[in-house]
Amino acid sequence: MRRLLIAFFLMIGLAACSGVSVWAPDEDVARAFYRHPGPPTLSLFTVIGTKNGQGGHSGLMINGSQRIMFDPAGSFNHPQLPERNDVLFGFNDRAVAFYEDYHARETWYIVRHDKVVSPEVAQKAMQLAMNYGAVPKAYCSSSISDILRQLPGFEATPSTMFPIALMEGFKQLGGVTESVYRDNDPDFNGNIEAPRIR
Repeated sequence: MRRLLIAFFLMIGLAACSGVSVWAPDEDVARAFYRHPGPPTLSLFTVIGTKNGQGGHSGLMINGSQRIMFDPAGSFNHPQLPERNDVLFGFNDRAVAFYEDYHARETWYIVRHDKVVSPEVAQKAMQLAMNYGAVPKAYCSSSISDILRQLPGFEATPSTMFPIALMEGFKQLGGVTESVYRDNDPDFNGNIEAPRIR
């Protein structure tokens, strides 16, 4: 059964060909620069179905010399958050709140896991995310696990295409805190208006 599921997800990924390449201008990225005052942290966001408990999406927020969101193969965007190949810049607390609100609704909720890391680990994660390139559909968890497995202390992260498996592996690393975000908005989220971030 597992082989069939893996083959299914591989076919979906191959059908998508490649991720959409987006490259914001240097001045937009520089203008959006945001550094969170908290410690260097990796934050894994997992979108989970309320009815079946299955994972729908993974995102990785990195707080290092600046705070960015690696949202591989994601549909999230905001006019004040410049993007370069699935990396969103300027991720302040308002941006985080909108990211959660965008994904959470009556059929999905968000589980966030935070792990404090060294400045060196945060910086390496940031560089790997920024150099990863546009991610094809269905490869969100796979791309994040690829990045995590290259970081000191994260080598045991499972190589997986499944958001729940990635989340469970991340939790096993130790020193991880968890928070949950729920919202009862209707399932259709196309009418969510982008709030002012800055």
